[in-house]
Amino acid sequence: MVVITSWGGKRTFLSKCPSGFDVKMDATKNYGGDGQGLTPMELILVGVAGCIGIDVTMLLGKNLENISKIDIQTEGLRREEMPTSFVKIKCTFIVEGDINARRFWKAIRLGHKKYCAVSDSLKSEMIYNLKLNGEEIPENTL
Repeated sequence: MVVITSWGGKRTFLSKCPSGFDVKMDATKNYGGDGQGLTPMELILVGVAGCIGIDVTMLLGKNLENISKIDIQTEGLRREEMPTSFVKIKCTFIVEGDINARRFWKAIRLGHKKYCAVSDSLKSEMIYNLKLNGEEIPENTL
């Protein structure tokens, strides 16, 4: 896979991706940018959420028919010192529908341990949570 990223002035970059989509990045004003695109660190969280989300939905298969909503809130905790990389990333699945919590947790675990190439590429600790129909479902209670 090859992505071509070109400088657009100041702190702006445009990445042309093999999927045919482009991604515009920019730094925040704190780092000399104009905030006219996603920051690279935001893109990491977007990538983690998208990757585990795709894996979980593939693993759930036909069980998705009874689900009306899946939101993934992805939160990154960064180091204080440079480089301010993520040390912990927490993904909370917010789900509504008629699905067994054990089945959903099984998909999250399998997605994380076997399929999610993005989180596997990072040094960060990964934490997952599940809220099903408004109720927090701890993994270890199933």
